[in-house]
Amino acid sequence: MSMLYCLGEPFYKMSKRLTEIRAEYVEIVDDGFHALNKRRVATLNDIGVSRSLKYSVHAPFADVNISSPSKPLLRAALKRLKQSIMYAQALDSYLWVFHPGMKTGISFFYPGMDWIRNLKSAQTLAKASREYGVPIAIENVPEPLPCLMKSVKGFEDFYSETNENIGMVLDVGHSNINGQTESFLRTFKRKIVHLHVSDNDGKSDQHLGLGRGTVDWQGLLSMLKELSYDGTVVIESVDHAEESLLKLKTWKKLYCPNSTLRKTGTMALGGQP
Repeated sequence: MSMLYCLGEPFYKMSKRLTEIRAEYVEIVDDGFHALNKRRVATLNDIGVSRSLKYSVHAPFADVNISSPSKPLLRAALKRLKQSIMYAQALDSYLWVFHPGMKTGISFFYPGMDWIRNLKSAQTLAKASREYGVPIAIENVPEPLPCLMKSVKGFEDFYSETNENIGMVLDVGHSNINGQTESFLRTFKRKIVHLHVSDNDGKSDQHLGLGRGTVDWQGLLSMLKELSYDGTVVIESVDHAEESLLKLKTWKKLYCPNSTLRKTGTMALGGQP
């Protein structure tokens, strides 16, 4: 499960929830009230050992733009993101998740510059990934945000222009909005290493509980079985989170009983990943 659902709570309350959570895989959101530091990493490691938790880390995304046209702001963003990768290493995280860059109010005046900086920043983060020994993956983002990589075409361009070892995180709630979930899965079945799952009405990124929106969960789980997906499935609902975890476990048994999916349950702390 992702701890995104309690990002509005103080860190100590979130850490208390971790002592009771019914999941083995937990995603920590390194942002807001839960921004990581050495003391918090130590706390999470103690809980992780006592509960046999496996952590992934979602990179900071508030006010972070890896395509920023401002060099000072871009340097600051990359410094913060590399620090996050360092904390992910300290948590022995199996994955670090980050967002692609975004267009800005002056992008019109510099055609193509956003994309170039997006690629170069991703390469910088891939280098940090190698230095710290933490696998990284980039996430599809939803409409109508001015992000550079929302569609299958955006990810095809990205992977054709970089040789870095960067996986993909498919956010099913995000892909549901532009109707490309199946296309993402079939196109990038060898790149997708991590799923974020929540529900919505197909119009906005609501992070609803599973089954409370328009996502075709039976079709999704059947397709994951067909494609032999064996990565994690992280619940990113911000309401009905525990209910969603139980639903997903039930659906897994019903629709793909012999699946190679890892034990379901990766819950992030928070809000919009």
